[in-house]
Amino acid sequence: MRWWALVAVTLGTFMTYLDNNVGNVALPTIQRELGLTISGLEWIVSSYILVFAGLMLAGGRLADVLGARRVFLGGLAVFTLASLAAGLATSGGALIAARAAQGVGAALLTPTTLALIGQIFPDPAERGRAVGIWSTAGALSMALGPALGGFISEHLHWGWIYLINVPLGLVTAGIAIRALPAAARRVRHSLDLPGLALSALALFALTFALIEGETLGWTSAPILAAFGGSAAAVAAFVAVESRAAEPMIAISLFRSRVFTGGMLTSGIWSFGVFGIYFFSALWLQNVLGFSPTQAGASFVPMALVMGVVALLSQQVSARLGIGRTVALGMALMGSAIFLLSRVGADGDFADVAPWFILYGLGGGLLVPLTAAVLNGMPKGRSGVASGVLNVSREVFGLLGITVLGALLTATQNASGLPPLPAFLDGYRFTLVVAAVVVLAAIPVALWSLRPQPAPPEEPQAAATPETVGSSN
Repeated sequence: MRWWALVAVTLGTFMTYLDNNVGNVALPTIQRELGLTISGLEWIVSSYILVFAGLMLAGGRLADVLGARRVFLGGLAVFTLASLAAGLATSGGALIAARAAQGVGAALLTPTTLALIGQIFPDPAERGRAVGIWSTAGALSMALGPALGGFISEHLHWGWIYLINVPLGLVTAGIAIRALPAAARRVRHSLDLPGLALSALALFALTFALIEGETLGWTSAPILAAFGGSAAAVAAFVAVESRAAEPMIAISLFRSRVFTGGMLTSGIWSFGVFGIYFFSALWLQNVLGFSPTQAGASFVPMALVMGVVALLSQQVSARLGIGRTVALGMALMGSAIFLLSRVGADGDFADVAPWFILYGLGGGLLVPLTAAVLNGMPKGRSGVASGVLNVSREVFGLLGITVLGALLTATQNASGLPPLPAFLDGYRFTLVVAAVVVLAAIPVALWSLRPQPAPPEEPQAAATPETVGSSN
């Protein structure tokens, strides 16, 4: 029954990952049918990530209050119903609202997965194998998502890219209800409502400013107010969390070299992945003339290579060390992004495939990073560390879409070229910027993930363990 429980947890994770990947190839079709601008498309993607990241720590805290199993099932229900609403949406506003509701479900579902795996597999060896199987869900979604999204958008109504979550959600719920263990006892915590409100405000204000800055003007009053409000909310959040008895984020975590450097490296990886997937789908179809199916299929070799390398990455890190392995992965990814920027408007699959595959090769080498960060923390801090790590990935992914989107739009508008050449000009510039950002993670990984002595264990208080997404 334990392995069936792992199936349920992995399927739930797969659904949220698939939702990040399946829609990108369909964006040009959605843009045409709903009459959206580039910023409208960004909101379709960003509304999901924004709510997901903003509420993920709250989802983890709810798991402490209500139990991980109950919160997992509740998040699964919200995500499935929101997917139904997204698939049936007939306007951009309705689709963006449904995507935000999906983010609520994912924020409840995702933080509980690693906590449930820890409960189901107390033996470290079995838990390691279970986490490895769980991790392949991301690579599999990257392989299936774009191809499935391309096929649906070309041969079916685009709404099916979200409706496919409905049967997946029902199957996952059926398995989870039977297989997931009930919590033996639950720990009562406050939800830290000030921290939740301030973190959500900071993220929303920053996202609004980055997405709408080009349209409203970067020096306009609304945009300057949004940037200022985001900075003020971040400062207030740090002050509140430093004094809170049960903070959403333990500020002391950032004193750890492994945690801070590993989180930053993981975030930079997400910055590149989210940004490249979003804009490359538009580039392949609008500039290179790929059909949706061809565009989706172009991502499959990259994802398959990433999945295979992910399975071998532990062996590589055992030989090279985690820091060098992660740095090598970032070097390969950054190089692939830069070389992809050299492909012109007359490029075809043969010109694109080598650099996509090289990107997948580098991405697969980053799998040991999560284990390195969590293993570098005292046991009493591993739960909250995993929650913050997940949030950072989503936040950096959100920044990847919005920052690169702002650069692309500004370059496109300033080029004075016809629409398609202007888009290509902006896209190639943003790839160069993304490559520089990804390559900047190399020294961070080498410094932060170098070997260190085993951390001492921290005693856990029975009533108030400092965890995110665990129900003990």
